[in-house]
Amino acid sequence: MKLTRLIKVARGEEPADLVIKGGQIVNVLSSEIYPADIAICGEVIAGVGDYSGPNELDARGKFITPGFIDGHMHIESSMVTVWEFAKTVMPHGTTTIMADPHELANVLGAEGIEYVLKTAKYQPLSVYVMLPSCVPATDLETSGARLKAVDLLPYLDNPWVLGLAEMMNYPGVIHRTEEVLEKLRVVGGKVVDGHAPQLSGKDLNAYVAAGIGNDHECTTVAEAREKMRLGMSIAVREGSVTRDLLALLPLIKPENADRFFFCTDDRTPADLMDRGHIDSMVRMAIKAGLDPALAVRLATINAARYFGLHKVGAIAPGWFADLNLLTDLKACVVEKVFKRGHLVAEKGYLLGNKPMSAMIDVRNTVRIRPLGDSSFHIKAKSGRARVMELIPNQIITRQIFVEPKRDDGHVVSDTERDILKIAVIERHHGTGNIGLGLTKGFGLKSGAIASSVGHDAHNINVVGTNDADMRAAVEQIVKMEGGFAVANHGKILGSVALPIAGLLSNKSLSDVKDELDAANRATKELGCAVPEPFMALSFMALSVIPELKLTDRGLVDVNQFKFVDLFEG
Repeated sequence: MKLTRLIKVARGEEPADLVIKGGQIVNVLSSEIYPADIAICGEVIAGVGDYSGPNELDARGKFITPGFIDGHMHIESSMVTVWEFAKTVMPHGTTTIMADPHELANVLGAEGIEYVLKTAKYQPLSVYVMLPSCVPATDLETSGARLKAVDLLPYLDNPWVLGLAEMMNYPGVIHRTEEVLEKLRVVGGKVVDGHAPQLSGKDLNAYVAAGIGNDHECTTVAEAREKMRLGMSIAVREGSVTRDLLALLPLIKPENADRFFFCTDDRTPADLMDRGHIDSMVRMAIKAGLDPALAVRLATINAARYFGLHKVGAIAPGWFADLNLLTDLKACVVEKVFKRGHLVAEKGYLLGNKPMSAMIDVRNTVRIRPLGDSSFHIKAKSGRARVMELIPNQIITRQIFVEPKRDDGHVVSDTERDILKIAVIERHHGTGNIGLGLTKGFGLKSGAIASSVGHDAHNINVVGTNDADMRAAVEQIVKMEGGFAVANHGKILGSVALPIAGLLSNKSLSDVKDELDAANRATKELGCAVPEPFMALSFMALSVIPELKLTDRGLVDVNQFKFVDLFEG
């Protein structure tokens, strides 16, 4: 009966449930913009052309696009639940996301995947899951769980699971680590996302030959071009720290545009509220000179086609009625959002109530061995020390060698040269592991900052000017069951509680933003020069991103993929 009625509505024999009248259609199938009516029957579009009916929405002077799609992201970076994330991004026109619950899985294992699948149920936002491929990311750190290929098998038949998420362990692929290869084998013909910063030449050929089809780590035209030539699709990323859209835009042409799609990867609460979501990328691309219809195409159908979503991402008969009404195309101002034919967001607000499935909670995941006065002591040796230097707007670090400041036989923070102590404390099993190192670029003149968000194992990362404040910040995180903390002279100047797996808040995104803004202000008062200090800190333990990183087990030379001593040999 549904099909019969759909055909009748398409032919004009029966009235549509809703007719959107007179809007300018942004057609991503033909790269055109032109006026037409849209007749909606149930969840799908019955026809595009000249239609009328008893229930009409006047869209004259407005633009109609397909709902936006984020091709790769982590809900955990928003620090809120799926419901709160949907409340934030859907009014900006995002109707579908490809979520990698990598962070939750590194803390909780399979329970982290279940958490996202269950809390995403009955949400207006379509949340497709890519199964985490690297739990742990490497064997150079201690995570909360380990997921083997056999652990992923039960999820492969789930219609909301599309494939294997970013394969960050690219050394494991090219050097044929059996556990890595087994995960590639079990997913069969499903999509496998990539993550291979600066990988090139024959190693890149091997990575692509293994079945990995896209990459979101391209930061230059040359890198993206090489990967595209070898068959990869490029997920153009515009996150809070890693911002690659403008750098890659010169490569995108009408003749190759089908090889690109937009993604945000990691965006903070402040960034989501201030800049928006995929709509901000459309806005940026158009302002930088990309054809508006092409910009919308990268935000919609390209990701849908890459991930094999059926009848999603375009405005055409028989396709799902995921639609955005824009008052301004170039500025990408979203007024109304329809999901499966129903109005779900209007003028910046999500309509409807929180589903019961959104209320699942996961706590008690921060377990450390008690700290002592000497927990952060670094015994001084002769010679230069390796230092992780921050690179602005990147998660890549630079390895430099400096003579550290010494006092009474120990290495201490040197605020004059901005060489600060950094530590990673294992927080899942209470092992007592503490990795110690030095970093440059945070700019703290006093105090310390700490975070239980520490990619990818999510141990506790802390950087500071003195051991006492480092300890105070870490102990505040333990007290809150996870989160961020700023300490100075033994007092907590700012904090954000993230009790759900030590990664997410149970508060609204606006509340989290306010708390995070206050904590960021506190870091600036201590001299911190990094715009997003906690996000920058969270990536200092990411042992798959060059050049030098620190885990709970020690200092890692990522280029060599091995532990190295703090002091030059």
